[in-house]
Amino acid sequence: MKITGVQTVYLENEDLCYVRVGTDEGVTGLGETCFGPRAVAAYIHESAAPRLIGQDPLEIERHARDLPRFYIGHGGTGVSTRAHSAIDLALWDILGKVAGQPLYQLWGGRCRDKIRIYNTCAGSRYGQKEARHRDAPDTEPAAGSVLRPAGARGRYEDLEAFRQAAGELAEDLLEQGITAMKIWPFDDVAHANDGQYITAAELDRCLDPVRKIRDAVGRRIDVMIELHGLWQPLPAAQICRALEEFEPFWVEDAVKLRDLQAVTRLAGSTRLPFALGETVGNRYDLKRLLDTGAADVVMFDVSWAGGLSEARRLIALAETYDRPIAPHDCTGPVVLAAGVHLAVSSPNAILQETVRALIADVYPQLVTELPVISAGYAAPTTGPGLGLDLQPGFASRPDARVRLTSSSG
Repeated sequence: MKITGVQTVYLENEDLCYVRVGTDEGVTGLGETCFGPRAVAAYIHESAAPRLIGQDPLEIERHARDLPRFYIGHGGTGVSTRAHSAIDLALWDILGKVAGQPLYQLWGGRCRDKIRIYNTCAGSRYGQKEARHRDAPDTEPAAGSVLRPAGARGRYEDLEAFRQAAGELAEDLLEQGITAMKIWPFDDVAHANDGQYITAAELDRCLDPVRKIRDAVGRRIDVMIELHGLWQPLPAAQICRALEEFEPFWVEDAVKLRDLQAVTRLAGSTRLPFALGETVGNRYDLKRLLDTGAADVVMFDVSWAGGLSEARRLIALAETYDRPIAPHDCTGPVVLAAGVHLAVSSPNAILQETVRALIADVYPQLVTELPVISAGYAAPTTGPGLGLDLQPGFASRPDARVRLTSSSG
C-alpha cells in the first residue's frame, strides 16, 4: 500500500483543518487539527505531503519520527506539530480500516467500556476565530459561516449560562447525568488587567458563578476552573487561595508553562490540584513538567501534541509518574473520537472533555459518527479506525477551501 495523495480541507471563518490521506488501495484516513488552518495546510503541502507520497501509510512510527526531522527542529504546539498531529491521526485511521478494527482494539482493547465526561461550558459559537476563548454573549459569528450563520443560537448556550445563571446550569447538567463542569470566570478580568493584578472587588465578582453552583447543588457536581494561562504568578496565587473554600476538582493552566519554577512555586502555595499539559507538544516537555511535581492531572490535545503516536507516549509517561490523564477536546469531532478511544484503552484515564453545545449543534454537521454520550459517560465509536468520516459533500460547501497534493501532480 502506498500513499497517493494528501488533501487538506478547512472552512472560512472556522479554525479546524482536516487532513485526508489517500492510498492506492482506496483506503483513506482522516485527521484533524485546530488553529491556523491556512498555515497548517500550507506547511502540509509544502513540507509534509511531498515526503509522504509513495510511502507506506502503515509505517506510522517511521513517519512520526521522520516528519519532524528538519535541521530547524520542531517543538511546542506550533504549525508543524499541529500538521504532523493531523497526519498521524489519519495514518492511524488507515491502519484501523486495514485491520478492520476500532483503534482502541489495536492498542490492546478496552480497560473500561466508557469514560466519564465533563462539560466545558462553552456556547454553540465557540470555535470561530472571532469567538474562541473570548466568546461573549453578544458576540456574533462572522458573515458567511456555513456552520453558524450570523444570529444563530444553539440548544446549549452554556457560556452565557455560567456567567448569568451558573446554579441553574449546574442543575441542568446534573439532570443529564453530567457530574462535572468547567468554567472560566476570571478571563475577562485577566484581559482587562493584562493578567498582572486582580482587585479584591474583581476577585469577589469572579467567584460569584462558583458560589452559585455550590449554593444550588453543593458538592454533587465537580467544578473545574480554567485560567487559560493568562495570569502572572502573584494574581494566580491570590485566585487559587480564594478558590480553596470551594474545593474545585482542579485549576487548569493558572500560569503559562514557560517558567516551570513559577509553576512549581504556585503549586506549592495552594492545596488545590492542578491540571496541566494542554500546551505541551511532546514527551520531553511533559517529562520536564512532571519532574516539577506540579501536575496532578495531565491534559493533552491529540491534535496539538504529535497525534496518537505521541499521545500514547504521553499517557505512558504520565502513568510512570502515577498521574491520571484527561484528554482535551474543545476543538473538533475527530479529536473527541480519538480522545475517547485513548481514554477507554488507557488505565490512567479519568475524564474526557466534551462541549455539549458543539456535540449537539456543530459536530453532526461535520462528521458522520460521534462517540455515544449518555448519562455523563462517553463510549467510543465502534467502526474501523476512528469510526467516522467527514459528512458527504463537506468539501463542496461554498466556504470550503480544498487543496490536494498527489502522485499524479
